[in-house]
This record gives sequence, C-alpha cells and structure tokens, in this order.
Amino acid sequence: MLPQETVRRKRSGETLTSDEIARFIAGVTDGGVSEGQVAAFAMAIWFNGMARDETVALTLAMRDSGDVLAWSDIDRPIADKHSTGGVGDNVSLMLAPVAAACGLAVPMISGRGLGHTGGTLDKLEAIPGYTIMPSADLFRRTVKDVGCAIIGQTADLAPADKRIYAIRDVTATVDSVPLITASILSKKLAAGLQSLVLDVKVGNGAFMTDAAEAETLARSLVEVANGAGVKTSALITDMNQPLADAAGNAVEIANCIAFLKGEKAGTRLERLVLAFAAEMLVLSGAETDRVRADAKAAKALASGAAADVFARMVHALGGPSDIIENADAYLPSAPVIRQVIAAQSGYLSVCDTRGVGLAVIELGGGRSRPDDTIDHRVGFDRLLPLGTRVEKGDEIGRVHAANTEDAGRAAQRLAAFYPIAPEAPALPPDILTRISA
Repeated sequence: MLPQETVRRKRSGETLTSDEIARFIAGVTDGGVSEGQVAAFAMAIWFNGMARDETVALTLAMRDSGDVLAWSDIDRPIADKHSTGGVGDNVSLMLAPVAAACGLAVPMISGRGLGHTGGTLDKLEAIPGYTIMPSADLFRRTVKDVGCAIIGQTADLAPADKRIYAIRDVTATVDSVPLITASILSKKLAAGLQSLVLDVKVGNGAFMTDAAEAETLARSLVEVANGAGVKTSALITDMNQPLADAAGNAVEIANCIAFLKGEKAGTRLERLVLAFAAEMLVLSGAETDRVRADAKAAKALASGAAADVFARMVHALGGPSDIIENADAYLPSAPVIRQVIAAQSGYLSVCDTRGVGLAVIELGGGRSRPDDTIDHRVGFDRLLPLGTRVEKGDEIGRVHAANTEDAGRAAQRLAAFYPIAPEAPALPPDILTRISA
C-alpha cells in the first residue's frame, strides 16, 4: 500500500491494520516515507486517535525498526523511568544515579526537548565531552560498570521514533496519546527493560493540562507496556510550576549537581526523585517493602553514593571526572545574568509554566526547527516555589541570557509569569495518583 493511502485511511478515521502500520513505519525508517507524509500521518492520528490494538502495533513497529537490547550479562534488575515532559524537570539526571546506587541497572534512553519542555539530552550536552550517542559497547559497559547510562537514541535503537519525534516537535502533534505512548514505549522496549515507572505530568506546564487526559495517557502507557511484557506503573504528578528551581540546560545540570551534593533538601524536586526511586525499587522486585525502599533511596542520596555514580557515569561517557567538585569550571555560563525582582509584596500565587518553557526557547535554549542550534548557557535559575512570601524588591529568579536585550525581555516576561497575590495559594500534592496494571 502507498504511504499516502495509509495517511488517507487514518485521516478518514479508519482503523489501520498491524501490517499497514508496520509497512508505514518501515518506510519511515528506510526513507521511503517523506517528511510531509510523516507529518500528515501524525496529524491524522492527532485528530482521529488510535484504537488500543493500533497503538500496540505502532509501538512494536517502532521498537522493531532497530535493535532490541538484552542484558543477560548483568546481574541486576533492569529498570528505568520516563517523564512525559515538563519545565525544569531534570528528575532523570538525579534519579538514574540514585537508583543505580540502590542496586538497579538503568539503561536510560532519553530525548531532546519537545515543544515547550526541556530535553534530558540537551541538558547533558552542556557537559563538555559527554557522549550522548555512544557506541553500543560503551553504552553496555557503562551500564554494567557504573550502574546507569543516560544516552540518546543511537541509529540502531528505535530509529523510526527518532525521525517521527523530531517532526512532531515542529508540527503541533506532540500532545497525542497514541503518539506519546508509542514514542515513549518504543524506546523503552528497545532498551530491554524488565520494569518501567512513568511520570505523567499534568498542569499548565505539561502536554496534558487536564487530569482526566493525564489519566487516560497514564493508563494507555501502563496497559501497552504491561501487554508487551514490561512491568510498568505510572505516577501522575503536578506540573503547574517548574519542578526544579531552574529551567534551561547548563542551569539544570548545575541544579542537578547541587541536588546530588545535598543542597536541595526538602524541595518538591527531592520528594519526587526519592518517590520515583522507591517506586522503581519496589516495581523491579529489588525491595518488597515501600518503607525500606524509601529509606534505601534516601540513604543513597545522603551518603553521596548517588553523586559518585553520576560522576562515574559522566566520566565513562567522555565527560570530566571531577564534574561534582568543579562544575563551575566546566559548565558554560551566560554573559548576562539579571535578577528578576518582585514588583510588590505578597505570595507567588500561580505560574504560567508553559510560558516559562517557551521563554527558555526564545532565549535560545530550545528549538523551533529540528536543525536549530541550542545555546546551553541560557535559561532561568533561583526560581522561587509557589506559595513563597516575597517583599517588594525581593529576587524571584534570575535570567541567564546571551545579551542585555534578551535579558531585559526575559526578565519582564518572567515577572509576568508569577503574579503576586495577597493570600497564600492552595497548592496541589506533588503526586496526584498512581496507576498500575
């Protein structure tokens, strides 16, 4: 069947067969399907959705478009976590080392920024020398020797997803449940996982702004992954403000290192990293008791074991060996750093989180086209959490920019993203619900 016929049938709301989907994805992989046809296919799915069996077929076809890893030589549970994307969401950077320090093997295949959300790979590229696309041998050796490796999709792992992912980013087809499900799970299934925990974000900084939509996505992910033989659960978490106190690339790596050094204790970020680590330990069977899992994860962070794992991972993948001790010497810094000041006294009441993410892109910290070059220096840091009481003139955050003009515009925008109210806001819990098979 011609690719345009597959697009036409999906555009018309028809149900595609597994064979049709497999042939279309084979064309995506070998170049027989054009970029325009991929974009039209994604848009047809965005408008008409997919039945469960279609989503399973799409996921498996994308997984099988490249190699599927096996880890028989590693005597650890093979586990991972994935987020559906948020602003200031650098959980993976700390979670993989925490989980590895607790005895799990974490072969984490991550992605670049998508839409207004930041990408783990873009953040890691702020570390000089870090190889996000290592050889298969180096990837395997790092997971075996260190316990975790965070890398991108190599040419051999779910290559169809890699191409579709880049096109979705610039064609307004990101927020589709079947496409998100297939994209996430094709990479994770290709990584040879035994268990997977999903962080499904909901809120004004997430792709899913509605709680019911987020639950639909979580259930789709959990159902398809478990059906494919990977033990999977999902936590639905709040994304109505940046998760870290930074949003950008180098600034989020700096935040990650400060976290691993124990400098972010008591924050939402710490609570979520430790909650996901405990969930991974229990789901993988490494621990059967949630209380013990919580304690084990907390100890791995507090003892410095997770920081050591992160440093070893960075060095194994080509980065400096002393990134924890000397981060400032390695991470790129913006030439202009400007404070953002509270215009009045009161409480930080709400945040336009999506606006923050888009502002990072406008500073140069993200892409509007697949081939755009990222400025890893730019972004925001020292962001105060919602509910904070501020006085007029207090700093509510900082802008890192390439020039004074960009800094001025971004500072004005950031101030507008955080309206100040006379009363403290009612804030949602960090974790709204848990979805399991």
